[in-house]
Amino acid sequence: MDKIIMSGLEFYGFHGCLPHEKVQGQKFIVHLELWKELERAGQTDNLEFTVDYSNVYLTAKNVVEGRTYHLIEAVAENIAYEVLSRFAVSHVKVRIDKPQAPVDGKFDSFAVEIERSR
Repeated sequence: MDKIIMSGLEFYGFHGCLPHEKVQGQKFIVHLELWKELERAGQTDNLEFTVDYSNVYLTAKNVVEGRTYHLIEAVAENIAYEVLSRFAVSHVKVRIDKPQAPVDGKFDSFAVEIERSR
């Protein structure tokens, strides 16, 4: 199956279990993979047969920036739900990186990755 890959979408949100995370907020990086048959879009060069990824971007942005969650697992779950509900894709993979997680140590990021299907 074909897929559309959206990598490194950067948003600012207020997610976390610690009180200061809800007040100060931090950067979250979202990566999406959308499974969809793309042959017809490629043959016709017509947006009607694919997914307008600018709208998918806005959907992810609204989830990350529109509400506060304790867990990035919940953020990922809600992005997956919204993408599957709003767009003609059969499967979605959502990864959320939390590069400023409140962990005392050296790291690039902590992340979750989920996959959901219709």
